[in-house]
Amino acid sequence: MSVLEMKVPSPGESITEVEIATWLVEDGDYVEKDQPIAEVDSDKATLELPAEESGIITLKAEEGDAVEVGAVVCLIDMDAAKPEGAAPAKTEAPKEEKKVEVAAPKADTYATGTASPAAKKVLAEKGIDASTVKGTGKDGRITKDDAVKAVPSMGSQPANGSRGTERKKMSMLRRKVAQRLVAVKNETAMLTTFNEVNMQPIFDLRSQFKEDFKAKHGVGLGFMSFFTLAVVRALKLYPDVNSMIDGDFQIKHDFQDISIAVSGPKGLMVPVIRNAENLSFRGVESEVKRLALRARDGQITVDEMTGGTFTITNGGVFGSMLSTPIVNPPQSGILGMHNIVNRPMAVNGEVKIQPIMYVALSYDHRIVDGRESVGFLVAVKEALENPVELLMDNNPTKALEM
Repeated sequence: MSVLEMKVPSPGESITEVEIATWLVEDGDYVEKDQPIAEVDSDKATLELPAEESGIITLKAEEGDAVEVGAVVCLIDMDAAKPEGAAPAKTEAPKEEKKVEVAAPKADTYATGTASPAAKKVLAEKGIDASTVKGTGKDGRITKDDAVKAVPSMGSQPANGSRGTERKKMSMLRRKVAQRLVAVKNETAMLTTFNEVNMQPIFDLRSQFKEDFKAKHGVGLGFMSFFTLAVVRALKLYPDVNSMIDGDFQIKHDFQDISIAVSGPKGLMVPVIRNAENLSFRGVESEVKRLALRARDGQITVDEMTGGTFTITNGGVFGSMLSTPIVNPPQSGILGMHNIVNRPMAVNGEVKIQPIMYVALSYDHRIVDGRESVGFLVAVKEALENPVELLMDNNPTKALEM
């Protein structure tokens, strides 16, 4: 019998462990070569695991298991014949229904409701009375696990209405994101500076050119190309914002790899637009569309999310008016875009209603001083409010044809 041992491939450099998020097949199923059989979480992305050969599969790991890169997660019997009328691959393996035998209730003993020393400590920290916790240990003793899972009372329960709770393990990706966010707050001197941008000049340009741009290039003329090119210009003027700390050294980059935060099915992902300084409006919009589609379809790779020098995040698509985005380490700066709202504004001595966006720059004050941070954000504002001169060399037709 020819049996293939399928091992966990390396999703990327420095990743040594992944977690089986979901099996897309059941033990004993017949699988086709290249058929997705599982989704695995790393600390950077969720990836599909395709079958390396066709045959009957035997699973060697459970959902939720953490397995090392190179470990065997399943076996494929390549000599097995494909069953007639074999069902197509499932999007999610149904869980086997377990039979539950109901045992006769046990009589209470002295141990019933008594907390172990470890459980007492946990319950005390949570402020939970042991009498409100049902013990699952021997003779009803309250174990440490019971105490950890215990939820503090939410007050007197109403006569009607559901008060259910759910305990669900976070994915490896979400746990890693949580760790990184806390680390950034603890390990960097993060500050945020704000400004406002009059978006009317960009609105006017999009109204004039968006139809021809879409017809010529097959992508829309959105806001991301204006913001990305404005950021590229500002990074050249203030290179400290385009740098990072490595121990006692500052590393400055002579290129602009712009990370863009996009929402995917597994949460927020941050793919990178490489060498954005060499891209035109069409180039940026095409790359943003390509990366967003790959993130949406779960095809984004670790390499595509590694190595950015600066990040742009757009909370405005969800309705955010203002926020303080968190720096994406080891980068030193992140620009937050927000929603566009018509507001009164002084224009040439007159009050006019204009489409205004608030923008925020969060930065690591250990390496970026106030002059650089404020100057950088002002440079972004200037380019967005005067795009024809500062981003299009006074020739928008030519700039949008490239």
